[in-house]
Amino acid sequence: MNISDNRAETPQFPAPFTMRITSGSEDVGPACDLIAARAGLAKSRVKDAMCKGAVWLTGKRGGRKHLRKATAQLSPGDILDLFYDARLLSLKPPVAQCLHDARQYSVWFKPAGLLAQGTDYGDHCSLVRQVEVHFRLKRPVLPVHRLDREAAGLMILAHTKAAAAKLSGLLQVNGIDKQYRVTVLGRLGSDSGVIDLPLDRKPAITRYILTAYDPGSNTSIVEVTLETGRLHQIRRHFALIGHPVLGDPKYGQGNKNSTGMELVAYCLAFRCPFSRKEVRINLDKQEKG
Repeated sequence: MNISDNRAETPQFPAPFTMRITSGSEDVGPACDLIAARAGLAKSRVKDAMCKGAVWLTGKRGGRKHLRKATAQLSPGDILDLFYDARLLSLKPPVAQCLHDARQYSVWFKPAGLLAQGTDYGDHCSLVRQVEVHFRLKRPVLPVHRLDREAAGLMILAHTKAAAAKLSGLLQVNGIDKQYRVTVLGRLGSDSGVIDLPLDRKPAITRYILTAYDPGSNTSIVEVTLETGRLHQIRRHFALIGHPVLGDPKYGQGNKNSTGMELVAYCLAFRCPFSRKEVRINLDKQEKG
């Protein structure tokens, strides 16, 4: 394949940029028109960016929020921030699935490649936005814990501040049992173990049980539980002991994988803080309690 063929097949996007616009008394009309004129973008592109969460409004009284309505009228002194990344806006995100709806909170399967939350440049590739749309914007959506974009698995999202507080409290006292299935490079030295290497100068404890080893690919499957919640804890811990997670794009060497990162949060179990009933969701058995 020659260079010109390569260019023809690879979409070319302009470099991402940001722009701040302060509305004046002369800036009458829809917000979309003002942004399009100042940024030199087609109105259709601005509407798309607004819908996908790339435009933020700060009013004269403060408070920053998404501005999604293209026809919104501005007041003098309003501040608009555009975070424009054409490549990101063109992405079609994988679709999450609701597995348990308890009204006050819900449990979702987040596929790999989907952000837990959006960024300044948009939120259409995030679980939070998909859940907001699923419930027709009638429920607040508050993540209770995080899961890396590259990882797949179960996530709890609260729909009231009370639920967020109660579920976060359960997490802090290890009242929510989270189990992960991870494929790592190489064969571990024991059938079970504890990794207690500090991360970011803080204590970090990862427990694992070896469930299978494939000599052909030289990979091990382990079931993991965490006693602490440090950033990228599983990924960093296994990389530090010489067994990086298969497909991890950031940590480890020799662990590339064509199908992505092999880390799945496959089981959640806890006592519902409202009904007091046991809730257990397992991706293997698709069971709910």
